[in-house]
Amino acid sequence: MKIAIDIQPAIAQRAGVGRYTKSLVEHIGHCKGADDEIQLCFFDFKKQGLPFEVPGAQFRRTGWCPGRVVQKSWKMFDWPPYTWFSGSADVFHFPNFVIPPTPHGRKLVTIHDVSFLRFPEAAEPKNLRFLNQKIHQTIERADLILTDSMFSAQEMQELLHVPADRIRAIHLGLDPMKTRPEEEEIRRMRSQFGLNKPYLLFVSTIEPRKNIPFLIESFEHLEEFDGELVLCGMPGWKYEPILDRIQQSSRVKSIRYLQYVEDSWMPALYAAAECFVFPSLYEGFGFPPLEAMQHGTPVLSSRSGSLPEVLGTAARYAEIDDPAVWAAATWEILTDTEEQQHLRTAGLAHVQKFDWMQTARQTWQAYCEAAL
Repeated sequence: MKIAIDIQPAIAQRAGVGRYTKSLVEHIGHCKGADDEIQLCFFDFKKQGLPFEVPGAQFRRTGWCPGRVVQKSWKMFDWPPYTWFSGSADVFHFPNFVIPPTPHGRKLVTIHDVSFLRFPEAAEPKNLRFLNQKIHQTIERADLILTDSMFSAQEMQELLHVPADRIRAIHLGLDPMKTRPEEEEIRRMRSQFGLNKPYLLFVSTIEPRKNIPFLIESFEHLEEFDGELVLCGMPGWKYEPILDRIQQSSRVKSIRYLQYVEDSWMPALYAAAECFVFPSLYEGFGFPPLEAMQHGTPVLSSRSGSLPEVLGTAARYAEIDDPAVWAAATWEILTDTEEQQHLRTAGLAHVQKFDWMQTARQTWQAYCEAAL
């Protein structure tokens, strides 16, 4: 069996779909049989060469044709065929929501969530138009659809009318943490970012769906907490009003926006937080609260989307219709040492369920199923 995987998201993105694609292909080679082939396809229009090493796989690099031109042609004309660049394969996997024109082979697509249908007002307009234009065509082309949670599978059944037997929900994995950061590493992190006080931590792309203005308002209610609210994440779509809300806050001097933080600093940033706060309006999976658990940090989360499924009983939940209620739940965690310890212990045990090798095995099983 020959598998072709479009790894363009791993070339273009550091997080989200890019992270999923890179982590999946780094493990998928361990699943193949002696007669199986894995081909990783991408456009190298920046002439950067092979992006990373993947045992058991070969790269199919297209450097002669600008990928952006091809992607624009796919959007406008549904042409040229993907096989011009990938060659032939028995099974094609497209990890980023859309299947381009692919005349031969069995086709799988990963649709991570359908937030663009539930919350179109929170989506980037250009991306929203593209997904609305292409998603039904993609569903028609797909032999199987992969998604990150049972919640997202149910959403696709309801909103896109996809039969349940065509969807496979496969939880994502976590990168293994070797050890908890040493105190010296935490001190260096605090010095690097000037975090001299206790802090609440939020990590994610800065965009409307993450409900950050609500988090800021709840922080304003948390007058007893003489610490900071730390926001960490790249600016996303419609981020400007969120930054304006920070500047308008009565506690603006206690709100820190760090933007993108290098991966090497993240373990210490998570581990040193008093509590990880995540009032998201919608999630198809939810990496950041799991990462916080992995580093021994108590998590307070909304019940939105997939979060109860993914976080289970290892998180504390609060409603997101009243900032004062969220603030009260945060304060209870901050002041109840038994609750803190319970959440730390439960979180560390819970994250053991999320393993990229298991994600890769289940994905390979889907390839085999599609190939029949």
